[in-house]
Amino acid sequence: MTATAPPPSTARVRATALLPRLTLVLAALLAAFFAAAAPASAHAALTASDPSDGAVVATAPAQITLSFSEGVAMNGDSIRVLDPQGKRVDTGELRDLCSGSIIRYGTTLRPGQPDGTYTVAWQAISADSHPVSGAFTFSIGAPSETAVSLPSRTAGDGPVAVAYGIARYVAYAGFAVLVGTAAFILLCWRRGAAQRPMQKLVVRAWVALTVATLVMLLLRNPYTGSGNFADAFDLAGLKAVLETKSGASLVSRLLLLGAAALFITVLFGSYARRHTSDGSGGSGGPDTSGGSDASDASNASEEDAKGESDLVFGLGIGGTVVAAGIAATWALSEHASTGIQPALAMPVDILHLLAVAVWLGGLTALLVALHKVPGIERTAIRRFSTVAFTSVVVLACTGTYQAWRQVGSWSALTGTNYGRLLLLKIGLVAVIVAIAYTSRKWTSRLAGADVSRETSPVAVTPAADAVPDAGTSDPRRAAQLARQSAARRTAREKQARDADPDRAGLRRSVLAEAGVAVVLLAVTTILTSTEPGRAAELEAGRGSTATAVPDRAVKVTLPFDTGGQNGKGSVRLQLDPGRVGANTLHVWAETPDGKPLDLPELKVSFTLEAKEIGPLPVLPERAAPGHWTASGVQLPLTGDWRIDVTVRTSDIDQTTVQKNVKIG
Repeated sequence: MTATAPPPSTARVRATALLPRLTLVLAALLAAFFAAAAPASAHAALTASDPSDGAVVATAPAQITLSFSEGVAMNGDSIRVLDPQGKRVDTGELRDLCSGSIIRYGTTLRPGQPDGTYTVAWQAISADSHPVSGAFTFSIGAPSETAVSLPSRTAGDGPVAVAYGIARYVAYAGFAVLVGTAAFILLCWRRGAAQRPMQKLVVRAWVALTVATLVMLLLRNPYTGSGNFADAFDLAGLKAVLETKSGASLVSRLLLLGAAALFITVLFGSYARRHTSDGSGGSGGPDTSGGSDASDASNASEEDAKGESDLVFGLGIGGTVVAAGIAATWALSEHASTGIQPALAMPVDILHLLAVAVWLGGLTALLVALHKVPGIERTAIRRFSTVAFTSVVVLACTGTYQAWRQVGSWSALTGTNYGRLLLLKIGLVAVIVAIAYTSRKWTSRLAGADVSRETSPVAVTPAADAVPDAGTSDPRRAAQLARQSAARRTAREKQARDADPDRAGLRRSVLAEAGVAVVLLAVTTILTSTEPGRAAELEAGRGSTATAVPDRAVKVTLPFDTGGQNGKGSVRLQLDPGRVGANTLHVWAETPDGKPLDLPELKVSFTLEAKEIGPLPVLPERAAPGHWTASGVQLPLTGDWRIDVTVRTSDIDQTTVQKNVKIG
């Protein structure tokens, strides 16, 4: 009797129809993430400069110095000082002023510089391999107009940075799939080594990681320098890249990928041949020789089992070493290699990357197996559930340490781009874990199902699958009929597999996990290109950037009450143009009904508490009844200045009112 496999379920058809839409949505999300990633945020923060941003100094300084939150690589062209006409006025010689934990570099100014506003433009490579740049102004004597226009493109920005970011994402994805699929085969499903879909998945991941690494190596020079794709083939620039920590890491990754190719060859060669038939290691079948001694067969079986055990042990050790080495190429050149506790952070980062790869890469392998391989054993799915749970635990522990190390405070968690991206990543991980809980329920249902459903083949009639006229003299016709028969048999097996509601439910939940994992990997890639929270807060503590010529005057109104007769009123203060350097001060005193109030005495002072400057007293002169003025009011630095106005309405009635204003 012919047994016909049942048709695919409606849910299966819907899932298949939704797959292209899901792919488009994920592609759009990735595009949005990479668009948001540019320009790349700096990792080494400029924490101080001398002169400081917006400062007005009386005489030309002998040198310009910059201090950073972490180590940077600089050269003679990294710091450029431009006069108001845009002419370079530094000597071009970089001075290394680092001492202990203080990271400071400087350049010397040529003597005899006139008064005016000067621009300092700088560019460097931070210790975690990312390009950083910036610019600020200071003035000698008094601010002036300047012909210098600050560059619109910062280091690590532009089309080259986008291409470099895409290569980074492909590298992370290739690493995760390569390591995760290999771990899935060795730890959960050894028979998978002989399955063609698993082999294709590993090889493609290896190719993707290798190509992405080569692209990053070629783009490294324009990414950290000019931003022009043509410089990717500049041999001098490539040589300079190879001498850096990042270049050495990329070359090391390529060498380790050569060792990974050998691992893949053994995994899908001699090891896969042991599992081509039934996964028993090539032994355990009936003795067909008819003359072999039972003890010889037993000894051969034991030797074969020992040989497979040794091979699995060698693959496990070798694969772990190679995978950890590839992960180390990231840990030794990026976030973990700088900042606080690098000796602990680097091995933690390696463990974190391996846990991510085993989890997400294994998830990809399981999804491919559920869709492409007929009859994956339920025991393999249960084993991966345990492996994935262990990976998530390791991921949570190492991720918590990394978050503390890179963020450092609750304010940085919510007030910096790094902190907000980290919160998004945590949310995505929570979503995946929630979906994984559903997957575990489907796995439990599979485990409780009749085991005979796992390996029972689809019943077919000999007439349906036999090759008609097998004795035909046309070998091409015979081969064609054989392929048709195999295709029909595969289609029936696939229909029978798809008809299993438990397996179909597991496939849908794993597909949802994989979809969220794609976005999670994109967020992680952007996170590694974003300034850590600690560095961002250090940079913010330096003060906001001030322009040499502000847009408008500072105007404040302060009510007062000296307590005596006619002691109430208000003072209106105007500081024009409201910037560092020389300003003109106007003060008007008015009664509560808005009429001019001629006061016996009025004094003003300015204090910059953050820099312990002041109070700087100002004695304005009476210009008219109720109106006082002072010219040449010098404010040397930008920041939050406190203005104190002392008002005296009689011989004994006096009060002081104050207001904080932003200068610069």
